[in-house]
Amino acid sequence: MRFQLDHDWQGNMSTPRARIGDGAKTQLLLLLCAIWIVLGLIGHAPWKPLESTSINIVKNILDGGSLLAPLVSGESFPSNAPLYYLSAATSAKLLSPLLSIHDGARLFNTIWLAILLLMVGMTGRELWTRGVGRHATFIMIGTIGLIISAHSLSAEIANLTCLATGFYALALSKRRPWRASGLLGAALGIGFLSFGIIPVLILLSTALILPLVFKIWRTKSFAKFLSLAIVIATPMILTWILLLQHYYPAMLSSWWQLNLNNFNQLNHLYFLRILIWYAWPALPLALLGLWRYRQQLLSKPKFQLMMSFFICSLFFLGLGASTKDINALPLLLPLVALGAGSVEHLKRGAAAALNWFGVMLFGLIGVLIWLGWTAMLTGYPVKIKERMQFLSGAYETHFNWLSFLIALAITAIWLLVCMRAKQTNKSTVTNWAVGMTFGWGLLMTLWLPLIDSAKSYQPVFLSMNKVLPKTYNCMNSLDVGQPQSLLLNYYTNIQLQPFETTQQLTCDFYLLQDVKGIGKMQPGQEWKQIWTGKRAADRKEGFRLFLRVK
Repeated sequence: MRFQLDHDWQGNMSTPRARIGDGAKTQLLLLLCAIWIVLGLIGHAPWKPLESTSINIVKNILDGGSLLAPLVSGESFPSNAPLYYLSAATSAKLLSPLLSIHDGARLFNTIWLAILLLMVGMTGRELWTRGVGRHATFIMIGTIGLIISAHSLSAEIANLTCLATGFYALALSKRRPWRASGLLGAALGIGFLSFGIIPVLILLSTALILPLVFKIWRTKSFAKFLSLAIVIATPMILTWILLLQHYYPAMLSSWWQLNLNNFNQLNHLYFLRILIWYAWPALPLALLGLWRYRQQLLSKPKFQLMMSFFICSLFFLGLGASTKDINALPLLLPLVALGAGSVEHLKRGAAAALNWFGVMLFGLIGVLIWLGWTAMLTGYPVKIKERMQFLSGAYETHFNWLSFLIALAITAIWLLVCMRAKQTNKSTVTNWAVGMTFGWGLLMTLWLPLIDSAKSYQPVFLSMNKVLPKTYNCMNSLDVGQPQSLLLNYYTNIQLQPFETTQQLTCDFYLLQDVKGIGKMQPGQEWKQIWTGKRAADRKEGFRLFLRVK
């Protein structure tokens, strides 16, 4: 049983470029993917909340921590599977002469993201026809939720990549079952080793529901495909579990208990609700596809696959994932696949409206970014500079030739595409992807120092570290959030002793975090305040450090 295809790209890897797509469109796609992936990965400190845990684990690995069970500082068992952090730590180690730990670790995301976009494009091509793969990749690049999360040092990126690979394997299983089984096996194994049981549950439940519910999937070929995939994945999964059982049995038991205990949530409505903005523009295109193909949704294999994957993803994410936007990433995959097949069927008026909305929106964003950067550099317009200083906490910026030239090139590409693109359905998603890359690229070149000034804790904690003596016994803390505590450890190697945990103050120093709107706690007379600090633009939280004097 095959999907409706008239190509054999996967069966003939020497397919001429002309069959993959027009040369200019392919070059534009590759250029966009490269710009989109790279910009934003380096040049800034770890930002909370997405990166504080990951960079702390990476640092602990580089400091000689366990490779089987990388730990967060202060915890006795792993909360995450190790593969993503091991890959990030390896990248940081290899690039350490050139880049800081966090930049080097984050740069490994280029591999995860490149595989992700490749799998998304191949899924669109497999489910529909030639040319639709480009639509799928353009839509994925232009999705609001992905661009916010993809450039963070976060294991959710590896999870999304593995799910995209598994989704493609399921689409390919009808036509190339042996190759698909290898891809699904790799997705299951690497997904488990990178993110735990959620990717395995989503992929296996989708693969099991399809033959149980739809007769067209109930074939010997599909059974062999799924069985071989499980055989391939099992050694990868069991190797880590058995090694952990041998060396750290208590950690393995705690890890299983933590993963199972997480499945007590009901966040399904949360994930559905945020898709309204998080999945734009994939969501409206997918809804259009649902309406157009409403009579084929239960009869065509590709729609059965997309619906089953979405339902399984929503079910397990709602049960086992916390209410963080980044956890909604897997829901983008079926929406993008369905939306890509709907591009050709956009009505001319809707396509033109979406196209001009994108051009005007990203044009306005680009003008504001250039204007803000110019104001910070030259001092004019004065009001805009004052506002930029207020928001960023930076009172001056320095001209950087490399950032300027990259921003200029991105702007030129966007203008060229907008002026030369024909008003067609295809150009709608292309222009949106180019516009999103244009806006993101300007932010990550011209405004990155300003954004980092507002978000980085590095100046705060390094300033505090300067007032500390070379030797002291320990530091208590009160109300210091976990992200702040982990970043403090990353920058200074200080391991806080939270009063909430120890219920006693036995250390030489006492660090308090203050939050706006909540009264400041004043320690007893035996404590003397020696330092206070906050991020340059932060008006919600600050820190005070006290020294024991009695």
